Amino acid sequence: MDRISEILTGDVKTMSIAGHIKPDGDCTGSCMALYLYVKKNCPWIDVKVYLETPKPEMMFLQDTSEIISENAPDTEAPDLFAVLDVSTRDRIGLAKKLLDAAKKTVCIDHHVSNGGLAQINVIRPEIGSCSEVLYELLDEEKIDEGIAEALFTGIIHDTGVFQYTNTRPETLRIGAALMEKGVPASTIIDETFNKKTYKQNQILGRTLLESMLMLDGKCIVASTTLRDMRFYDVTQQDLDGIVSQMRLTEGVEVAVYIYETQPQIFKVSLRSSGKADVCRIASAFKGGGHVKAAGCTMQGNVHDVINNLMGVISEEINKIS
Repeated sequence: MDRISEILTGDVKTMSIAGHIKPDGDCTGSCMALYLYVKKNCPWIDVKVYLETPKPEMMFLQDTSEIISENAPDTEAPDLFAVLDVSTRDRIGLAKKLLDAAKKTVCIDHHVSNGGLAQINVIRPEIGSCSEVLYELLDEEKIDEGIAEALFTGIIHDTGVFQYTNTRPETLRIGAALMEKGVPASTIIDETFNKKTYKQNQILGRTLLESMLMLDGKCIVASTTLRDMRFYDVTQQDLDGIVSQMRLTEGVEVAVYIYETQPQIFKVSLRSSGKADVCRIASAFKGGGHVKAAGCTMQGNVHDVINNLMGVISEEINKIS
């Protein structure tokens, strides 16, 4: 599929869109961009978007009030079901059942670990964000300011505001094209990417203060327990950006941030500063992601999780040394 218009035909009367669980900026941006694009340009299609409630800073995007944050009805069988920024079936979340129920399915993604979920798969792991993949499938002249804001938001969140190595020259050209649609770039960057609450700054400072350098300074590790989260009155959403800050530590090849989601169950976020493939590390624990950013879920106490990770991380670092 070269253009989204190839599947948005007159035969499609109903369409559902879904992203992954705990939607981040790229997931929310790409889902809302496609939703707005279909509403604007395909008035014959009854389109719905299923997402867990986005982060508050994402609610400025047009029509986020129309997001359905409940499970799709058992009776729903849309003509077309689109999943965006989703690498595995079990991460679809609220509308997982529609992958089997829909007449036609499409997956638009950029995760290297995505083996293809749908009948039609557009998976571009060389591209930094799902929003950027989606942009290349849309007709540029049909993108208005609302669609452009959603795409721009998604792109900046998965490229670190064009700082990460997944930023291509084309990424910057796309960003410029979206700004020409009227996107207030500096405002979106500040309000959705840079700005932190006082509590978020507190937990960031505490985490960095208690972080550890391991493997001869090539790996930095930090953890946050449920007890820590209760003490600082923060949620999992407040922990975003911590591992990216850890990655900037001089001499570090791999940054590891572990936080407890349930007693003895930890989400592991991995970032690479150089040549290390953290997706390969995550895959060893049934996780996935990208070469530079990946994650997995592990069980045990903090020390067990760290010890198990270190063996695999050490092997990966030795490969690139």
